[in-house]
Order: sequence, then C-alpha cells, then structure tokens
Amino acid sequence: MYNPKQFDEPSIEVMHDLIRTQPLATLVTINPAGLEANHIPLVLVDQPAPFGLLRGHVARSNPLWQEHPEESDVLAIFHGPDSYITPSWYASKAEHGKVVPTWNYVAVHAGGSLRVIDDAPWLRSQLDTLTAHNEKNFVHRWQVSDAPRDFTDKMIESIVGIEITISTLRGKWKASQNRPPRDRASVIEGLKAHGHDAMAATVQSRSGS
Repeated sequence: MYNPKQFDEPSIEVMHDLIRTQPLATLVTINPAGLEANHIPLVLVDQPAPFGLLRGHVARSNPLWQEHPEESDVLAIFHGPDSYITPSWYASKAEHGKVVPTWNYVAVHAGGSLRVIDDAPWLRSQLDTLTAHNEKNFVHRWQVSDAPRDFTDKMIESIVGIEITISTLRGKWKASQNRPPRDRASVIEGLKAHGHDAMAATVQSRSGS
C-alpha cells in the first residue's frame, strides 16, 4: 500500500480499534488460478504480541480453505470511512484555483499466515465470540445457544475455521492532512453538509482542531 508519511498511522491500538469496529475484511489469498478476494468478518485477538491474530470461518463449500497453500501469506484489508472530496470545498479554490479532486479514506492492511482449523468445538467457540462482538450494541442480544443445539451442530458441520497470525500491520488515514488549515476546515464543513459525518470527524481528529 502506497502510504506517504503524513497519512501513515503507526499506532497498533488505533489500527486494532478500526479492526474491531469494522470487522468485515477483504481477505486476499492466492490459489492455483491466481489471486482471490473474499469478504469475511474476522475477530481480533490481542495475542500474540505485537499485532495479535484474526479468527473467522468460511463455508465448507468455499474453496479458499482447500486451495490456499497451508501457512502461506494472506492479506486482510479493513475499511473505515471514505468520501470523495470535491475541490469546490477548498477555501483556497477562490484564491488561486490550483486544486483538484481527491478521495479521503481509512484502511488497515493486516498481513500474515493462514491456518485452517476444522474442529467443531473451536468453531462453536469462534461463533460465540463473533456473535457476542457483533450483538453487543443490541438491547436484545442473540446468542448461538438461542438456537436448537441440533440445528447449530448441523450448521457448524458446513463451515471451516481460519486463523491468521498477523506479521505486518499498516494503517492509512488519508484525511486531508496535506491541505492547509483553511482547506481542512472547509472540507469538514462540506462533508457535514453532505452527511459524511464519520469522515468529517476523521478529518477533524487529524487536523488538531
């Protein structure tokens, strides 16, 4: 990932927070036919240090777990807020007109080795953890145990676990840091006016204002 210094996010804690709040990863793997991408929710585990590991599951019918070479590298991409930035928002446009469009976005790339886990107790534990993580903001929280045991046992037979030990972790917060303060302020106003509150908050947090 091309990542100029002003956009680089070095904090493991900040990157981990994005993974937890946006757990749906684009998982890039390689198989005999070439590169492949799947979209899989992954749960972050803090250990082993320094980057932790990711756990999830795929359908047994998904060839990923059979075709991807065991213990070879994969890349999980996590996405935060993003937005098109029109040059019309820049305060400096009225001064000299030397402005162009861009796209602001937040992303974390987690690279590491993939391990396949075909074990029913492990899968049930992973499903419990994944469900609890994603149900935590609901008033009435669904649990795997709410469904009949014979039903969930049957469902578990149709999936296979995956675990990725993270060896590289890179974060990119492209949030108008390369623009002067007056442009960042006007970008925040433009984003808010068009309902892009998450990106507006990101630009503001990276502006020191």
